[in-house]
Amino acid sequence: MESEAVLKEALERYFGHPKFREGQRKVIDSLMADRSALAIFPTGGGKSLCYQLPALLLEGLTLVVSPLIALMKDQVDSLVAKGISAARLDSTLSMDEAMELYRNLEAGKLDMLYVAPERLANERFRARLTKVKIALLAIDEAHCISEWGHNFRPDYLKLTRFAKELKVPRVLCLTATATPKVAEDICGYFQIRKEDHHQLTFYRPNLNLVVSPLAGRERRDHLLARLREAPDQSTIIYVTLQHGAESLASYLKQNGLNARPYHAGLRPEARAEIQDAFMAGSVPIICATIAFGMGIDKADIRAIYHYNLPKSLENYTQEIGRAGRDGEAAHCELLACQDDLRTLANFTYGDTPQPDALRAILKILLEQAGEFDISTYDLSRSHDIRPLVINTLLTYLELEGYLMATSPFYSIYKVSFVRDLEHLLKGYDAKRQEFLRKLFEGGTKKGYQWIEINPEEAAEAMGEPKEKVVKAIGYLEDLGDLTVKPSGVRQGYRLLKKPDDFATLAQRLVDLFQRREASDLTRLQEVVNHALSSGCLYRSLLSHFGEEMEECGHCSRCRGDVPPEKLPGGVEPEIQQEELAIIQQLIREKHSGLRTPRQLARFLCGMTSPATTYTWYLPEGARRKVRLTSHDAYSMLEEHDFQEVLETCGTFLIQ
Repeated sequence: MESEAVLKEALERYFGHPKFREGQRKVIDSLMADRSALAIFPTGGGKSLCYQLPALLLEGLTLVVSPLIALMKDQVDSLVAKGISAARLDSTLSMDEAMELYRNLEAGKLDMLYVAPERLANERFRARLTKVKIALLAIDEAHCISEWGHNFRPDYLKLTRFAKELKVPRVLCLTATATPKVAEDICGYFQIRKEDHHQLTFYRPNLNLVVSPLAGRERRDHLLARLREAPDQSTIIYVTLQHGAESLASYLKQNGLNARPYHAGLRPEARAEIQDAFMAGSVPIICATIAFGMGIDKADIRAIYHYNLPKSLENYTQEIGRAGRDGEAAHCELLACQDDLRTLANFTYGDTPQPDALRAILKILLEQAGEFDISTYDLSRSHDIRPLVINTLLTYLELEGYLMATSPFYSIYKVSFVRDLEHLLKGYDAKRQEFLRKLFEGGTKKGYQWIEINPEEAAEAMGEPKEKVVKAIGYLEDLGDLTVKPSGVRQGYRLLKKPDDFATLAQRLVDLFQRREASDLTRLQEVVNHALSSGCLYRSLLSHFGEEMEECGHCSRCRGDVPPEKLPGGVEPEIQQEELAIIQQLIREKHSGLRTPRQLARFLCGMTSPATTYTWYLPEGARRKVRLTSHDAYSMLEEHDFQEVLETCGTFLIQ
């Protein structure tokens, strides 16, 4: 273990801090003693330093797994500015930048490399890592590993296997939100000892928690009155839906407040401009979906409002944790309305795949022979299952030893000559010239400039291995002789074994997704239970994370607010006769993406699915892309209970 003097000298020299924050030193001591560790620190608690400082003292590479490109970029830029050798490998890098990174990696010139969890699923990338000495694997957002985590991501599950495969000597798991069950899962996966599980309290004495039970129609006026008390202070208002962010920002603007919407549906440049304006203080109020906030390091956010109920207490804790990082008082208010539950529950129901579709995909995967490849995009479209669900299914098949992922590749290359073909061929021997000429002459002309090449089809026509075709295109691109635009990502797999009992395996996976649905619905109820808590709000919140505390003395309950017996909300709407007529007409239109009761119910409740965009083949051979979300009936019943809508759709489709 490094001495106190060495650690403090590195802390001050590289990071400019005179001392460690609470908890940091204990985590670093675990790592420097060659032990894996779990750090559960609240948002803004200084988790990153727990691996960044050891990375400078350990011999070898620190590999950092992080799910957000923007967050990776910010951290790497900050480290490089401090003179630390750090890099990120993500899809935004050019070919030249990626090759330079690989050269530095293999030469041992990097202290830290940031990658997304999906990158480690690439067999070629892992092969590169076997040539590098890895000192530490740091896993950010580690709660994604656990099936019981609020934001489960299938690629995280495979990290335990990759850590063993790469012979990583120590692992640091980091998260801002982990219940005792999730923490137990993480420690079990990485064999983290009890004394190396380091957790700080989620209690932030400068955050004043308020729950205001309100009917839906009361929320806008209540929020407007609150914001007018301090219109220029930095404020984030969280809403559930994109159009909710737009309409609320418009309402506030009409009433004289400087507010902007932020959601994933905006163009990337618009999102960047709005975020920059908020960070600079020129736009004080942001109406946002959960797309906003990850990686936001603004110390003076004075208020967080949840205009709609959050989908879990974990999300809620992360979001309020963005307020008051400067230690000054901040206001965190939840506008609690029963109506929000239907919308949130509907999204949960919409994510659950239909059992028949799941079985069909499973059959496709397990009837392959040897090496094969798939497009999750194509499977998603053809079976109307979200890509995340398909990736989860593939992950479980890998973990249970049925499949092994190899490497992703592109199925189409559009190429354009930087210099003409005859000039390009000079300098190669006759055999290579013949190969390249056949390759390019066998492609499909796309306009004046481009040639489209399908490597698999080209290889079959030429009697050559597909790998040779792909390498030739890459080699000419590296030389600057070709401009290349790849598309159509496909993932390679190897079938390792077939199940002894297909039906049992299929049912087990169907049950898995139904458990996820039930778990997400339970999380929603936990949010309601918290909002109706008769005692201290902090005590209620912290008990969810396994902490005990006395009354905080400053939340709205401690100050005397009495909760209602149930959350206010409007009467649950009934499906009207005119709406029933529209549903019948929609069925008569025979859209291919609305053939089952669940597809139709999701559509009417405002949930997109892969099948709501499809290609319509016209009799004369022309094709037309149909986007069902522009249909008048889309989201017509978004305020209705999904199960009621599903039952209605089932009745009509049977008739």
